Amino acid sequence: MADGSQTVSDVIHAHFGTLTRAEKQLAQSLLENYPISGLGSITIIAENAGVSTPTVVRMVQKLGYKGYPEFQAHLHQELEATISNPITKHDRWASNAPQGHVLIRIADSIMNNMRQTLGDMDTATFDAASELLSDRRRNVYFVGGRITGSIAEYFFTHMQVIRAKATLISLHSSSWPQYVLNMNAGDVLVIFDIRRYEQEMVTLAEAAKANGVIIILFTDQWGSPAAKHARHVFRVRIEVPSAWDSSVVTLFVVEALIEAIQTRTWDDTRERMRTLEGLFEQTRLFRRLT
Repeated sequence: MADGSQTVSDVIHAHFGTLTRAEKQLAQSLLENYPISGLGSITIIAENAGVSTPTVVRMVQKLGYKGYPEFQAHLHQELEATISNPITKHDRWASNAPQGHVLIRIADSIMNNMRQTLGDMDTATFDAASELLSDRRRNVYFVGGRITGSIAEYFFTHMQVIRAKATLISLHSSSWPQYVLNMNAGDVLVIFDIRRYEQEMVTLAEAAKANGVIIILFTDQWGSPAAKHARHVFRVRIEVPSAWDSSVVTLFVVEALIEAIQTRTWDDTRERMRTLEGLFEQTRLFRRLT
């Protein structure tokens, strides 16, 4: 069954191979609009999946839960976590804050986040994403939300040096249709969306996918609703004892991707860097020793 670091989705995926045909049908139905799809009555859940209510009971027990009420309680807890505002998160952490200096508390949480994220990460997903982002025939777009927009910009800034055809999408969602208008089938859209998930991200992902765009999503352990439109999803641990979520591990994955991409394309990237350094010299952007 799920421990404190696992979501119900994690548990379903871990047990998927052991499920019967009807149970797999139920599991896929639950994952399609997760976690909302699991919050109705057991009868409604069964009807939506086209299975019997005993199938629901058997599957949740096979996953390690005592029964449907416990299974659903975990889903409610996850949903509450994803919509928590900074005040709620602070109050929850403050009541159970570990002892010690804040530097140690935050560092311990971040190191734990790193271990769990790396433990859960599929290296094949990482390699496939780096291969897509290295393909210079594709246009690559980057977009983030109110907080994650700065990480999207950081990723874009490096990719702009490494390759051409990189575009940073404005934070103003009213302009997004114009970006989608210019996207071609086979292009790549990198989305950053962590709790509290931004509604427009799902709309953008859906519209881009309809145009044949390949989506790479950076999200948290619970998973943005945009995940159902993404080919590759990086689920990164973000919780620390603070009112705010941590971006450290997300930035780590981004920096690892940057290194992987420039290694794949080093000959061309080196030439771009040489040209850029010449431009820096002309504009006297950086201080020089005299």
